[in-house]
Amino acid sequence: MSTSEPADLLVIFGITGDLARKMTFRALYRLERRKLLDCPILGVASDDIGTAELVSQAREAITATGEDLDDAVFARLAERLSYLSGDVTDDALYHRLAQKMGQARRPLFYLEMPPSLFGPIVEHLGAAGLVDRARVAVEKPFGHDLASARELNARLHRVLAEEQILRVDHFLGKEPVIELEYLRFANLALAEIWDRRSVSAVQITMAEDFGVEDRGSFYDAVGALRDVVQNHLLQVLALVAMEPPTSADGDELRDKKVEVFRAIPPIDVAHYVRGQYDGYADVPGVADGSQTETFTALRLEIDNWRWAGVPVFLRAGKALPERVTEVRLVLRRTPRLAFLPHPTRVAPNQIVLRIDPDPGLQVQLSALAGDTLRPVPLQSLFSEQLGEPLRPYERLLHNALTGDRALFARQDAVEETWRIVQPLLDAPPPVHRYPRGSWGPPAAGDLLHGHLGWQPPWL
Repeated sequence: MSTSEPADLLVIFGITGDLARKMTFRALYRLERRKLLDCPILGVASDDIGTAELVSQAREAITATGEDLDDAVFARLAERLSYLSGDVTDDALYHRLAQKMGQARRPLFYLEMPPSLFGPIVEHLGAAGLVDRARVAVEKPFGHDLASARELNARLHRVLAEEQILRVDHFLGKEPVIELEYLRFANLALAEIWDRRSVSAVQITMAEDFGVEDRGSFYDAVGALRDVVQNHLLQVLALVAMEPPTSADGDELRDKKVEVFRAIPPIDVAHYVRGQYDGYADVPGVADGSQTETFTALRLEIDNWRWAGVPVFLRAGKALPERVTEVRLVLRRTPRLAFLPHPTRVAPNQIVLRIDPDPGLQVQLSALAGDTLRPVPLQSLFSEQLGEPLRPYERLLHNALTGDRALFARQDAVEETWRIVQPLLDAPPPVHRYPRGSWGPPAAGDLLHGHLGWQPPWL
């Protein structure tokens, strides 16, 4: 199957699950509204319901997200929907699936299922002869360490070619993450200062102002490092640090990102701080005496010509003061301004890309107000300048259906990011407690010794 051929059927395993309720149905509705859907949609799950009930669940899920439902648009989406009930580990389900698929020859199988079922489902699809011209999309996590990621990849590759596998990380579908490539290389004002000559440090923050809440059983087996750093934040860092792609080919972009990962040595545990917010141990599903981190901060290096000597600081956590995700480049200081009445050195300029919420770009300059130097932020919100973007799952589903692989993680990238964090999984340091509503344990600030401390996020 050509990787650029559009799918003629979308099969969603787990269509009655949490992800479908919160994200998938809404994304499909928005694609239908934009007239970007062009195939039937077959849902597969264990629930003993029919197509009419699935349609009802879809309507309820879409309205629950706050989407303004247009009945005519939803009617078109409902016409595409059908349903198949069964056990995904049962051979009989796949015989019925083959019959239900009819004349479809270029299906997209979207596995909204626990990762433990990726291998069995793909093997059953292969045994039923359903994957020759198919693409298969799987949700993160892709393994829980380097060894398990390699094992999962090997199992999938026994049935599928790498080009058929789409690894979904919703962060890669966010508009400002995609915009990074264009901001860097389409604007000479940024491109000329985007390297070690001008940048003294990079800070990336992903803060959430809520705790684990009702996800204790899931989160306690994962932790912040696996949940958001190994995938989301390292993928964002690759876009921050990569060289310009030389063509529009999706693999060219992914090649450039992998080059960045290969230049990052495994992280030194001495440059890693773990935290756990007060009260986490009381969350239902969390093990007694759990040492799972809800906050992580680390320092890494990129050992290549563009970034050698520029430290990269990442932090992510729950129960912090704000919900915000941003990338911040701290530029080198200018020499002392001897021409001022009181000669001084000014604060370094900063470039901030805010990913969530309200995506935008801020450039922090310095100006003289009377006898005082003050920071002057120049900022732009993307929604005001560029209009409403595609939402992440809307974009990723459309790309998966049309065969555009650029925004999906590739096997070598997944294994490289696990390699980078593996020392932190092998010998994790003790967790520090921190109060809810704080910016994590004070030890996280020690990582930046000799550099500008963690900056308050742009809010």
